[in-house]
Amino acid sequence: MEIQDLVYRCGSDAEFLPPPTPILNSSSAARSSVGTASINRRDDEDNQSDGIDSLFMLPLRIVPFKTEGLTRSRLIKNNHLVGVIELYSEKETGSGQVAIYDLPIHFQWAEGASHPDLRIVEMLAALPSYDVYSLRRSLRDCGIPVNSHSDLKLSEKKNRELAGYMRQFTLPLIRQIYGDSSSEIRRFEDLLALFTEPDVARARLRLQQMASKLEISINEIPRFIENYADIFMSLSYYTHCLDRLTPLLQAFIHAMKDMRKNFQVRANQPLMKEMERIERSIDGLVAFLKQTFQDFQTMSQDMWRNLSAAKFEEVKTYIENAQAKVGGVLCGLTVKMNAWVIRYPNPMSGSPGAKGEFIMTDMRPGFAELIAIARGKEARTSRLTADVPVLTYASQTASTVH
Repeated sequence: MEIQDLVYRCGSDAEFLPPPTPILNSSSAARSSVGTASINRRDDEDNQSDGIDSLFMLPLRIVPFKTEGLTRSRLIKNNHLVGVIELYSEKETGSGQVAIYDLPIHFQWAEGASHPDLRIVEMLAALPSYDVYSLRRSLRDCGIPVNSHSDLKLSEKKNRELAGYMRQFTLPLIRQIYGDSSSEIRRFEDLLALFTEPDVARARLRLQQMASKLEISINEIPRFIENYADIFMSLSYYTHCLDRLTPLLQAFIHAMKDMRKNFQVRANQPLMKEMERIERSIDGLVAFLKQTFQDFQTMSQDMWRNLSAAKFEEVKTYIENAQAKVGGVLCGLTVKMNAWVIRYPNPMSGSPGAKGEFIMTDMRPGFAELIAIARGKEARTSRLTADVPVLTYASQTASTVH
């Protein structure tokens, strides 16, 4: 492979596949006022990605089911963060959903609950997130095959969207290859320009040095670059999802503060306690996400200061192990905030009483599971209010998720 081809792969948009926007959706057809949310399910559908870029929508076409009707459906998380089959979704008719346990009746399976497709759907429904990055490992761990590994990649449009997020991770790679010339990079366009007329001799020497540090041959560097790009694209994806989610979280917190001004709400002690608990949970979960992202960045910087095969494998393993937790928390928060913003698209929508009822019936369920996801599987039986520390790479100190 020519050096020009090799370094072009380091900077090509096609290699740095960016992720989806967090699409937010309603769990019931009656409440599916699609179009009122600032982030909504049509983002995916307009991109013709049929949900593959989503945190909480899984197009079942990627799995080789025996039942043809399933392959035309999607698995989504409803307001309670329960996986259900979505048969259709239209602005006029809403979302047509079937509970997993009703599938034998819906599809008239002669085998009933023993149909092989049911077990697969049950395992998929239990996954904390349907984003492509956590799905790769989850499907492998569950022994669920896919029709094509290319199905577990983000759409072309989303790949291009996150180029800006990837810049902080591509620059250290460029500095390894081009050294001091990387100081001239100010914009992503400057980064791409390096691959147009690269200093081939200097690049070859640096690539050989990099290969030596990684204990691989220079011909294996393309594979390293692919792994590097994919790992840090997942971080770019999750960061992008949190950036889009943050305004909705802030709006929801502000709405609850406004509700507390109402006498009837203040007199409802169970509701007041629940709102306080939800707000603390959101604060803790967002803090967990931000600390995790900071850990990723710290590890990445440390890796490039002391590049070695062992260092890269450590970073890669750490990020891959965290993808299910990060994806699960983002998925749950996204579904919850989407449910709220669709039901109450502006501060004047709905009475304090109606909002309080919605918080108790639709917003409350699932937060305990999100906290358990952030803490790890062993924390699933922990009490919601227990202060369980989450150890971080950067500080090795405890960060509490409430």
